[in-house]
Amino acid sequence: MTLHQNLIAGEWVGGDGVANINPSNTNDVVGDYARASAGDTRAAIAAARAAFASWSRSGILERHAILRKTADEILARKDELGRLLSREEGKTLAEGIGETVRAGQIFDFFAGECLRLTGEILPSVRPNIGVEITREPVGVVGVITPWNFPIAIPAWKIAPALAYGNTVVFKPAELVPGCAHAIVDILHRAGLPKGVLNLVMGKGSVVGQAMLDSPDVDAITFTGSVGTGKRVAAASVEHNRKYQLEMGGKNPFVVLDDADLSVAVEAAVNSAFFSTGQRCTASSRIIVTEGIHDRFVAAMGERMRGLVVDDALKAGVHIGPVVDRSQLDQDIDYIDIGRKEGARLAFGGDVLNRDTPGFYLAPALFTEATNAMRISREEIFGPVAAVIRVKDYDEALAVANDTPFGLSSGIATTSLKHATHFRRNAEAGMVMVNLPTAGVDFHVPFGGRKGSSHGPREQGRYAAEFYTTVKTAYILA
Repeated sequence: MTLHQNLIAGEWVGGDGVANINPSNTNDVVGDYARASAGDTRAAIAAARAAFASWSRSGILERHAILRKTADEILARKDELGRLLSREEGKTLAEGIGETVRAGQIFDFFAGECLRLTGEILPSVRPNIGVEITREPVGVVGVITPWNFPIAIPAWKIAPALAYGNTVVFKPAELVPGCAHAIVDILHRAGLPKGVLNLVMGKGSVVGQAMLDSPDVDAITFTGSVGTGKRVAAASVEHNRKYQLEMGGKNPFVVLDDADLSVAVEAAVNSAFFSTGQRCTASSRIIVTEGIHDRFVAAMGERMRGLVVDDALKAGVHIGPVVDRSQLDQDIDYIDIGRKEGARLAFGGDVLNRDTPGFYLAPALFTEATNAMRISREEIFGPVAAVIRVKDYDEALAVANDTPFGLSSGIATTSLKHATHFRRNAEAGMVMVNLPTAGVDFHVPFGGRKGSSHGPREQGRYAAEFYTTVKTAYILA
């Protein structure tokens, strides 16, 4: 089997290969992917540093053309790349193709941003002096991405980094090197100069640590666990580097008595269980008022019985496998914790056997949960959700905000009063009304509050806040 190599200073570099396994069928090897060493990582950082001077001053048409060519190829190959994504991560094929399309749209958007770089010219308070305010690239950007969105998250970090003139050292999650390699290969062939984008696949303890330890990395953008995010922050403070963190979520979805039941159920099922619940924006706390609680739980159970869990590549499948054995074991442990805490496992939670060996789990729904239970406090990152019964809207809002996280928050209601109040008072970076808490557009800001995020927002024009630094120049007329 061909070894997919790392890209360092414009050259494909080998190393020890690791098999990329399909979680829908553990007999299926997606490919062999090289592991970078700490030395490889330091070489990639040096290459990015050497390339920065020329790339940061490159013409906007050159950057635009490369990013636009990348977008066009991703979109043209959406079925192929979407299938690769579904094979290595376990998302359904429809979700894999949809995520791939989103990655193409992100590159297309930031291709346009290359031509929309703006600044300000202001008069000084002193006579005969002008003030020019411009944005310049930060420098060498370390990009560390998770396994749950293996093409979209790299796209929304790499595209703005390149558009604004930075050079990149990219470390994808070890579980999903396939999409990372494919997107880097496309950018490489689109005409990026040597060293502008470097791919170093491998272990976080090796590759990620070498990035954290390097004084030549000017900024790090990270999406992943809270624990690792704290390590990124501590190391970045040590080197006085810019850092951006997207971490956990324990997102609430509130269902009020006046909600349209079918709308509420569809939004809750999508929020909690689609993408196998492996989304930082997933809702694993479903907070339901007394008047609709029993009808909602019954309707949820009926909807869940109709969900098809199977091989991600099969037609008609709603939910694919959990990403790997470790994550499956974690999900099972939390289901056991929920039972021991006194919650009632109303639906699902069983390990499933299918035609192919994989990590299949029936979505689990707890009832009679409280917001003090571990299943209501800790991010499970799987298809496990808990229903919390509350008296009224005021209690629902208080419970929704009672969490150390603050990424996404949702509500199902037909009351304009409650919808407006919730939008204004939900302690989250994103609020959804009568919609799933997961699923955001590519051209608007993404990010949260409290323990979920740190630093400027990602995506859209707000990305400039992280990937550029502001310069103020004074000119005597």
